[in-house]
Amino acid sequence: MAWTEITRAQYRRDDLEYASDLRDAEWALIEPLMPERKRLGRPRRTDLRRVMEAILYIVTTGCQWRQLPRHFPAFTTVQGYFYWWIREGRWEAMNHILVILSREQDGRDATPSVGIIDSQSVKTAENGGPRGYDAGKSAPRRRASSMEEGSIRRVVD
Repeated sequence: MAWTEITRAQYRRDDLEYASDLRDAEWALIEPLMPERKRLGRPRRTDLRRVMEAILYIVTTGCQWRQLPRHFPAFTTVQGYFYWWIREGRWEAMNHILVILSREQDGRDATPSVGIIDSQSVKTAENGGPRGYDAGKSAPRRRASSMEEGSIRRVVD
């Protein structure tokens, strides 16, 4: 999608401390997907919004856990939440729900109607399977099976 004056203003993040910080509307979409407070035990003191913003900061900047700026929660706390959410499948669930919401917002069906699996040509040794000629590569190649590395899954409307 090309940037226009409308979209440029819509996605500008100059007013945030970091470009990875969440706006209130973005957090409103993510907050219901966060773990609820436990009824028993010590009350949670960590702000999950700041944890999510710290994770987004690490993802966007590529910094190490220990180099997380100090005004975020402690890196061990952020790292603990990150790995906990991986173990319980929270990232996959968040991705699934946000994709559905995005598709519905665009006026499309919540789930894709077609899936395409694409394979690629790979160089092999002489003792491989059936050979063919890949005109695009101008060299003898073997077709990679869909289970081999390099297969691509595309979802199309």
